[in-house]
Amino acid sequence: MTPHRKTVVAHGRLAMREIRLRAARNRQHGLQVMTFEYLAATLVGGFANPIDNESLRAAIQQALPETELGELDGIKQLPGMVDAAADTLHKAWRAGLDLVGRAGDHPRILSIARLEEAVLKRLPPSMMRPSDLVAASMPRLAHAPALLGPVEIVGITELSPCWRPLLRALAEHSPVRWIAGPRSVPAWLDGSAVAIERVEPLAPEIRAVSASTAYHEAIEAMRWARELLASGQAEPEDIAIAATMPADYDDYFLALRADANLDLHFVHGVKVTATREGQAAAALADILVRGLSQTRIRRLAVLLGSHPGPIGALPEGWTRVLPADAPLASPEAWAQLLGRLTPADWPDGQDHNDALRAIIALLERGTDAAAEAGEALLTGRARAVWRKALLAGPAASLDMTLDTLKQDDGLEACITVAWMPASALAASPRPFVRLLGLNSLRWPRGISEDRLLADHIIPTAELDPLPVASADRRDFETILATTGSQVVLSRARRNSDGRLLGRSVLLQGQPEEAYLPGNAVPLHAMSETDRLLARPEEFAGVPQAVAAVSCWRDWHLQDVTPHDGLVRAEHPILLAILERTQSASSLRRLLRNPLGYVWQYGMRWREPESGTDPLVLDALGLGDLVHMVLDRALQRLEAEGGLAAADEARIAGAIEAASAEVVGEWEAGRPVPPRIIWARTLEDARILAGNALTMDDAHLADARSYSEVPFGGSEPKSDGEVPWDAEAPVEVPDTGFRISGYIDRLDISGDGRQALVRDYKTGRLPKGAIVIDGGKELQRCLYAFAVRALLGDDIEIAASLLYLRDRVDLQLDDPAATLGEISGYLHTARANLRAGRALMGPDTGDTYDDLAFALPANVANGYRRRKEVVVNERLGEAVRVWEAR
Repeated sequence: MTPHRKTVVAHGRLAMREIRLRAARNRQHGLQVMTFEYLAATLVGGFANPIDNESLRAAIQQALPETELGELDGIKQLPGMVDAAADTLHKAWRAGLDLVGRAGDHPRILSIARLEEAVLKRLPPSMMRPSDLVAASMPRLAHAPALLGPVEIVGITELSPCWRPLLRALAEHSPVRWIAGPRSVPAWLDGSAVAIERVEPLAPEIRAVSASTAYHEAIEAMRWARELLASGQAEPEDIAIAATMPADYDDYFLALRADANLDLHFVHGVKVTATREGQAAAALADILVRGLSQTRIRRLAVLLGSHPGPIGALPEGWTRVLPADAPLASPEAWAQLLGRLTPADWPDGQDHNDALRAIIALLERGTDAAAEAGEALLTGRARAVWRKALLAGPAASLDMTLDTLKQDDGLEACITVAWMPASALAASPRPFVRLLGLNSLRWPRGISEDRLLADHIIPTAELDPLPVASADRRDFETILATTGSQVVLSRARRNSDGRLLGRSVLLQGQPEEAYLPGNAVPLHAMSETDRLLARPEEFAGVPQAVAAVSCWRDWHLQDVTPHDGLVRAEHPILLAILERTQSASSLRRLLRNPLGYVWQYGMRWREPESGTDPLVLDALGLGDLVHMVLDRALQRLEAEGGLAAADEARIAGAIEAASAEVVGEWEAGRPVPPRIIWARTLEDARILAGNALTMDDAHLADARSYSEVPFGGSEPKSDGEVPWDAEAPVEVPDTGFRISGYIDRLDISGDGRQALVRDYKTGRLPKGAIVIDGGKELQRCLYAFAVRALLGDDIEIAASLLYLRDRVDLQLDDPAATLGEISGYLHTARANLRAGRALMGPDTGDTYDDLAFALPANVANGYRRRKEVVVNERLGEAVRVWEAR
């Protein structure tokens, strides 16, 4: 026996799913649930379908480049044009406007009419506009009783003008009931054969609250939902949270959902970039839009490492072949890297150079290869997301398009707490409702003109007869009238920038709002984190809290504590780092920042690396660049007869050649500023290098010059000649420290009886004479000692700091006496560290301390002043170095 056919027309996926669920539970066989546009398509029959949004966007994307749009030609390839065109066409179709018939009214209407014609040609013939569906269904209304049976319109407060003639005509052939319930009924139904069913509005408990910010609103909403569930007042499917602009809260609820471990269904979908597959697509878009870089390639490799495809086929851990500091921001840099790699460099011992080269060759083509790159590198859901993004906008704006795409979150709407737009809640009411964002200009939203057909072209009231502001007011009234138990009206007092926000006009006449402090103890926590913060006595017992509170309190004591660097004497880590071979830089840190010395060399802490290229080179980077140019230039000059015999023209030529050689290596291995700034930086480096090689105040006869001279076990930086055994150990007398490093420049006279040790400085000339400058300048003395230790005691040595910008050579008057002074300071510093006094010094937390992130804020004016006296007492004689000239 064929069941009796009946049709229910609803609005929105959630409403239709809930109606189907109730029908299944009540065994209502033969019930059809559909939107009104699909009702029209059912009447037309055959393969007729309404135009879905995805197909429309795809057709617009194809039509825009090939269609003459007159005054819109200049913007048709811009990001957002596909969205704007789809929105405009939807409005015109819903309003029942004949764009072709009105094309003569304004050139802009003619442009949209041309686009509409081009779009319709690219859509399947079975896809029809609303007006076409209505025209085709009218002659077939006689079949409505058999196709549809009695029709019920459920949960709808208004219908677009394009469908109204069909509804009135349908009521003449088959019973049609408009089940309004407590909702308002549109006036255009008066006089029609449509039966109207009304009931009295419900009277829920209404409360109004104000939260500090939108994020606080979201937190309070999650606490409210958790309380309803825990108390047994409601089941998950009874609870709804809604706003007119849910995108403003989506990121908050996505994070809070995970923290609260509460199934919260996003009725309108979640951003695709909130999923791993969406992130993979976004990582690929980032490379194609912004260009190659090591950071971007590593991100893509992590996201696609477990996927089938070219990147997934590379061996696990393959990114170890990439040099840590190299930006790899150009095809040339990748070509140089791949040219150096051998099979032994890869984790599995196999040669994957060709596979990686093919991937880089594809990516370097940028957005021109967007479709090909997506098909080649992405798989499964990530590839589907990529295809959808290409349909939604131009390839040049893939990253922005991906950020707007949404997908279903995989939760079942009928058995979970729902987070949804207000329009969806108005169509599918729930007993317990919380409305967010009841601020001015947010609920109701302001009326805005269409992006392509402004009000002076087609009046907004005609193009959009159901404006968003009216819809927001209607939805608000509907929600209050259809909610059975409780409605909470919520607004934010301030935005994320701290500015005051106004109240919505819809709150007039509602109960007086309760003020919710941002730091108030919640009556019901939404998660374990929320619970612990609400119970300070319980949180105080958590090990993490105990450690944090103990550290904070110790930092504010005027005594020295373990959190200030006190450790047990003879600690193995302290002994280990003291036994390592030191550099001038590490010894400077030991003297001026013992705490940072332990952090860096004992605990291996490092400053977080920035993923972006610098705007300018910092002082350290500029110094490295100048040193590299000087090293190559000096080697070139020595190979061609020596620096001593070179004139200014030869020196300038050597510097120019060295600079060109260094630029290629630098760009392949390190981040570079923008091109204009980079060119100016290179010119600055050439000038400083010229100053270094043309200063001859202390010139030695028949001298042989060496650059970047290794000693104490340091690996040579080049294959240039070295005047000694670079592996020979160098130990500073009476300190127990072995040292190693690179001498910037060493000149040895032809008879081997004299030597000049020079340390290049690219910074500013100090005010007044300095010797060790409070422990900052150790290189001159330590390097002079290393030269004497390696070349013998009978050589006369001069050591100096060469300030290149000012062309000043600061000589060290008495290297032997200075070495004795430094040795005493180092001996004391070593004894302090062995005794467990790894305390702060004058460099702790200063402008150039790259580990200041591990210290309290405002170190210089707070923490250091509070601890300074007692720290100095503990360090004893070691603090004298900070005042040394």
